[in-house]
Amino acid sequence: MHYYSLNEYLLKTFGEKVYKISLDGGMTCPNRDGTLGNRGCIFCSRGGSGEFAAGASLSVAEQIEQAKKLITQKTDCRKFIAYFQPFTNTYAPVEYLKKLYLEAIAPEEIVALSIATRPDCLGKEVLELLDEINKLKPVWVELGLQTIHTATADYIRRGYELPVYTEAVKMLHELGINVITHVILGLPFETREMMLETVRYVGRTTDGIKLQLLHVLENTDLLDDYRKGLFTTLSLEEYADLLCDCVELLPKNVVIHRLTGDGSKKLLIAPQWSGDKKRVLNTINKAFRDRDVEQGRAC
Repeated sequence: MHYYSLNEYLLKTFGEKVYKISLDGGMTCPNRDGTLGNRGCIFCSRGGSGEFAAGASLSVAEQIEQAKKLITQKTDCRKFIAYFQPFTNTYAPVEYLKKLYLEAIAPEEIVALSIATRPDCLGKEVLELLDEINKLKPVWVELGLQTIHTATADYIRRGYELPVYTEAVKMLHELGINVITHVILGLPFETREMMLETVRYVGRTTDGIKLQLLHVLENTDLLDDYRKGLFTTLSLEEYADLLCDCVELLPKNVVIHRLTGDGSKKLLIAPQWSGDKKRVLNTINKAFRDRDVEQGRAC
């Protein structure tokens, strides 16, 4: 099964391999600071999904240099994307955000800025700033939607309704800003068809998608429900087969930034198979080949 991968998109856009550098802007989230709640989303670790970012004790410039040194030990990559990953990276005064973003895109080798945030944290001043930065270097905004289903959104404590996401995408697109949407597959109490409904909806609205397996991590409220036996996680075979359906549903112009995800092995409780990246990728690729054979497509 062919799909529009991030690597393919980056080669087409920038002419060569590009690596993401995860950065920590030292921000929090309205789900943690008391605005909406103080426990975060039910699946979110204390690191705010930023276990692979450098520490916020370093300046942005220092974080970039540190990450480049590690990457260039393994590859001759010359271009990078600055990626503000942990927590909600538009959730701060605009003056602070502007300083961070400008510092991140200052190096010549940084070719784009990617910002993970919530659709309910994109006020008028933030949008104006993103528009300003986008005129200097491409800006991508990553929105954590996870699901379109209200009951699931309430259960995971997402804290906003679906129209908030839809309006945020519309406003970002009006500014010419690329939108990437995060979707979690295997959320508790969702059926296969519910997950596919989310993927269909996202495929109609977004430029890119990150498909993420549900991880149960230490120090999360989700772990409590898992240990109570309220839900089970997907098997590797179930997940690979589900991915085949997701890829077939997505429009060919939607860039698939991720087919799965790496939870921190130090925190991972379930599913344990997700920690074996080589096995996971081999199983997914085999499922894609088998689906091609089943559908009579050339492999």
